[in-house]
Amino acid sequence: MIYTAIDTFYLTDEQLQDSPSRKDGIDETTETTLRIYGCDLIQESGILLRLPQAVMATGQVLFHRFYCKKSFVRFNVKRVAASCVWLASKLEESPRKARQVLIVFHRMECRRENLPVEHLDPFSKKYAELKMDLNRTERHLLKEMGFICHVEHPHKFISNYLAVLETPPELRQEAWNLANDSLRTTLCVRFKSEVVACGVVYAAARRFQVPLPENPAWWKAFDADKSGINEVCRVLAHLYSLPKAKYIPVCKDGESFTTSNKSWDSPSQPVTKEGLLSDPPANTDAGTPKTALATTNLESGGSKGAIIKAALDKLKASKKIGDDSESVPIGGEAREEPVPKSKSEHRTEASGERNKERERDREKERDRDRDREREKERLKVRERDRGRDSDRERERDDSERDRDKVKERGYRSKDKGKDSGGHSDKSKHHSSRASADRDYHGSSYSREKDRHRHH
Repeated sequence: MIYTAIDTFYLTDEQLQDSPSRKDGIDETTETTLRIYGCDLIQESGILLRLPQAVMATGQVLFHRFYCKKSFVRFNVKRVAASCVWLASKLEESPRKARQVLIVFHRMECRRENLPVEHLDPFSKKYAELKMDLNRTERHLLKEMGFICHVEHPHKFISNYLAVLETPPELRQEAWNLANDSLRTTLCVRFKSEVVACGVVYAAARRFQVPLPENPAWWKAFDADKSGINEVCRVLAHLYSLPKAKYIPVCKDGESFTTSNKSWDSPSQPVTKEGLLSDPPANTDAGTPKTALATTNLESGGSKGAIIKAALDKLKASKKIGDDSESVPIGGEAREEPVPKSKSEHRTEASGERNKERERDREKERDRDRDREREKERLKVRERDRGRDSDRERERDDSERDRDKVKERGYRSKDKGKDSGGHSDKSKHHSSRASADRDYHGSSYSREKDRHRHH
C-alpha cells in the first residue's frame, strides 16, 4: 500500500505547469530559482548539522513534494526548508534538536544576507516564535503528504546498475554526484528512482566516453525508457547552465530568521501603537487636541521650530497614551476599557509562560538530582560504616581466637607438668625402697658373720 500511495507524488508536465505557485502569479523562472535555493539551504544545513547524505536527500524530496501542492506565496522557503531538514532527520533515524536546526538556519541567513552574526538566545521571544513556526510548518508538511513520507532515492540503484554493466570505478563517483544534483530539480516528483538512476548513469558514461550496450538496449533491463533518460539528461544540463540561486521575496508574510522578527524582541512598535490608539474611543479623544494643533500649525505655514514642536508634542502624546494603556490592566481602577491585545502579544505571553514552566521543571529536576546525590552519599557513608563494623568484628574475632589459643596452650602445659611430677614421685619411691632392701640385706649378712665368729 505504501508504494501505491507513493505513485500519487509523481506528476506530469501539465500538472507542474498548473502548480499553485503559477496560479498565484509566479513565473517558471522564479519558481525554479526558489526550488534550487531551498535545496541549497537543506544541503548546506545538513553539512553544518553533520547529517548523512540520506537525510539531506530525503529533505529535498519532501521540499519538492510540498511545493507541488502549496504555493511559494503562502509559505516561506526558508521556514519550509528548516522544517524539511528537521522532519527528514527524524525519518532517517538521525534526529536533531529544534534548537540546533534554528541556530544553523539563523547563522546561514546572517551570512547569506551579509548581516552581523548574532547569537540566537534559546530563551528569547524570537526563538519561541521560530520554534512554534517550525512545529506548525512540520504539521503542514505531514498533512499535505497524508503522513506518507517514504522516499526511495536513485542512489541505491546506481551501484547495482554499474556492477551489472561492468563500468570503470571512476564512473560510480560521477554518477553519484549527478544523482545528488538531480535532487535540486523536479525529477524526483516526475520520474521513478529507477529512471533517474538510468539517466544519471547514461550522463556519467557520456561524460567519460564509456560505451554502453545498445543491442539489446541496456535500459530495458532496468525498467526504464529512452525518452525518460533523455529528459533526465536535459534537465541536468539546464541545471548546470543556471547561475547561483538567490532568495526572491515572494511570500506575503515576509518572515525570515533575522530581519522581520524584530517585532518579537520589541513588542511596542509604532504600528501596533497606532492600531491600539485607533481601537478605544477614550484614547482617541485624549489625543485629538494636540494633533489638531499640529495640523493647524502646519496649515498656517508656521516656521520649522513650530513644526518640530508639533512633532515632539505628538510623540509625547503617543507615549502618554501608551503608558495609560499599559497601566489599565495593572491598576484595575481606571474607568477606561482594557486595550485588546494583538496576536503577537498573546504569543509572546504564552511563550514567556512556557519558558517559566520550563525553568520550573529544570529547577525540579535539579532538586531531584541533588536529592539523588545526597541519597548516594548516605548510602556510601552507610557502606563505609558497615565496612568499619565488619573490620572491628574481625579484629574482635581474631583477638578472641588468640586468647583461646593462649588458654589452650596454658592448659596443655599444666597437664604436661602434672604428668612429669607423678613419674618423679614413683621413681623416688622405687629408689627408697631399693635402698631399704639393701640395708636390710646388709644387716642380715652382718649378723650371720657374727654368728660364725661366735661359733
